[in-house]
Amino acid sequence: MRPTIEAGSRLSRIRAISALIALFIVFCGIFVTSAPALAAEDDPYRISGNVQLDGEPLEGIVLTVDGPGGLQEVETDENGQWSAQVPERGEVYTVTLDENTLPEGIAVVDEESDTPNVKEAEMGQGGRLSVNFFIGEGERNVTSFFDQLVQRLVQGVSFGLMLALGAVGLTLVYGTTGISNFAHGEMVTFGAIAGFLIVGPASLALPWWLGYPLAIVLSGVFGLVLDMIIWRPLRRRRVGVVQLMIVSIGLSLALRYIFQYMIGGGTVQLPGGNAPRFDLFGSVSMSVIDMVSIAISIVVIVIFALWLNRSRLGKATRAISDNPSLAAASGIDVDHVVRVVWIVAGSLAGLAGILFAYYRPGIKWDMGAQLLLLMFAAVVLGGLGTAYGALVGALIVGILVETSSLWIPADLKYASALLILIVILLFRPQGILGRSERIG
Repeated sequence: MRPTIEAGSRLSRIRAISALIALFIVFCGIFVTSAPALAAEDDPYRISGNVQLDGEPLEGIVLTVDGPGGLQEVETDENGQWSAQVPERGEVYTVTLDENTLPEGIAVVDEESDTPNVKEAEMGQGGRLSVNFFIGEGERNVTSFFDQLVQRLVQGVSFGLMLALGAVGLTLVYGTTGISNFAHGEMVTFGAIAGFLIVGPASLALPWWLGYPLAIVLSGVFGLVLDMIIWRPLRRRRVGVVQLMIVSIGLSLALRYIFQYMIGGGTVQLPGGNAPRFDLFGSVSMSVIDMVSIAISIVVIVIFALWLNRSRLGKATRAISDNPSLAAASGIDVDHVVRVVWIVAGSLAGLAGILFAYYRPGIKWDMGAQLLLLMFAAVVLGGLGTAYGALVGALIVGILVETSSLWIPADLKYASALLILIVILLFRPQGILGRSERIG
């Protein structure tokens, strides 16, 4: 009987490896056909600003932008506006206004600065930086602190909902298998890249309503294949938790550099990534894509909650998360439920990757790694192994990340969420919705 079981297991493993190879070949085929266009894509990070004299725009003023990517020279248009694309965020850029191009007898004057025509500014994680030169008595519109807070809260909820999609899958995998999957960030990246290769104009160019669901399905298949060829064999060998964590870290690095080989080190954009924004209320402005992303996140989270609470598989998943041994003894097919969990986790991660590519904006080979610690923070903050805890934790992390930039530099806002995580865990180690466990 044992040789038959081992032969069946070996056959399923061979099928899984074949499926992974086939999936990789399909991706490589799409990549080869779209490679020239990828090299021609522009990076979305942008520095822009205005040059005005007593409130009136100045046309034809020359400015230079110096920083990563070299020196660029730009000129203001008839509205006094200028912009320049740059390759990196989180870097300091120097913008210099050429005073020789100003009207005769006009100069930039600032008693607090020896070089008022030179401004240095650091671009934050949003990928946008504004540098303005207001000469004379031009009026400037100042947004009140309350309006800024409301805007950040709305952005925080949007970011938190997107983060929840990834965090819920991460906590489901941990609850049913005990694996701390450090490669979950790359599953998020996989979804975004799959969406780009399917919907992008230089590849298959399918309509978004067909291409994005297909990318989400591929992400679910990717999660299943990873379980079949890596995680299930390791579980059957009863590999320890620490070894599983090390394997997930190695898998994360391997996938990350495969993605870099496929799309390069730059940033690529999904179609519609530069959709215009319009005012909603107060100082809150959003694009149609932003609002659709929020709506999709809410709908998917509600559907997932109904599945988890009312479906047979959802109840079995919660039972395994509570006590795997007891669930197996009561007749639940643990392996089948775990396979479904990996499909659900991969699909949710793929959807999160597509939404994050619009929020960021753009796709980069290591974008999932930027979200990984925040997803872990959401999972631990809400309570390990609890799906609803991951949802609550993600919303808290998202709001903290966005609102903290009102008081601290934008590049430190991710660290603020991790600091709050540490503080909360000092008082409630099991997390917000986690249960205390007695050891010993």
